[in-house]
Amino acid sequence: MDRDQLRQRLEFYQDLGFKQIYRRTPQSAVRETPAPIVDMPTPPRAIELPTIAPDGDTLVRIQEDIGDCRRCRLCEQRNKIVFGVGNPEAKLVFVGEGPGADEDAQGIPFVGRAGQLLTQMIEGTAKKEGIPLLRSDVYICNVVKCRPPENRTPEPDEMEICGQFLYRQLNVIRPKAICALGSTAAKALLGGKDGVTKLRGRWHKWRDIPLIVTYHPSYLLRPYNQNAKREAWEDLKKVLHLVYD
Repeated sequence: MDRDQLRQRLEFYQDLGFKQIYRRTPQSAVRETPAPIVDMPTPPRAIELPTIAPDGDTLVRIQEDIGDCRRCRLCEQRNKIVFGVGNPEAKLVFVGEGPGADEDAQGIPFVGRAGQLLTQMIEGTAKKEGIPLLRSDVYICNVVKCRPPENRTPEPDEMEICGQFLYRQLNVIRPKAICALGSTAAKALLGGKDGVTKLRGRWHKWRDIPLIVTYHPSYLLRPYNQNAKREAWEDLKKVLHLVYD
């Protein structure tokens, strides 16, 4: 295992909530004694985990590190890597699931029908609440950077591999709040199994950053989800006032 692989593995366990890992003292380092040998484990020694982001990390560096990514199967059918868009110093970051067909073609997140609705939600809600805010003022990205075939839900290993870049993006931007759009984004950032209906309506935290969960715009496009639309607008009002009041 090389250094980069080791760092990625340690970062994965760190994001699961582990603060320390342990390793045994090599057997060769244990002093021999004439006493009878007892087969007991050697006391562990704590090792502090490294920080998730390299020193001096930037969005440009993260994008360079992604490169022409071939780390998982999603690269096989993608057209373009969809990194993220918006203000690199944004106070609010929206995180979705993954690119769709329009995003895959243009290399920009949330540009299809769901993206147009997200723009209306951001700018329309802000205007009604008296907050001068445009879509270009926030930052928007996804858990995975390549389109899953047929827009399927990303697999856990795909989310793990791409998650390291999402976490670096969030660490570089350091927004005042994060809005997770849909269950996939919520599970990637919070690590649980609950869906939107159980998670929305209250504050959570990613690291020390306040996080709110709401419905993905693609879910809101379905005509039978009128109640969900109202709830999503309420969620957005809550996060906008936290960040910009």
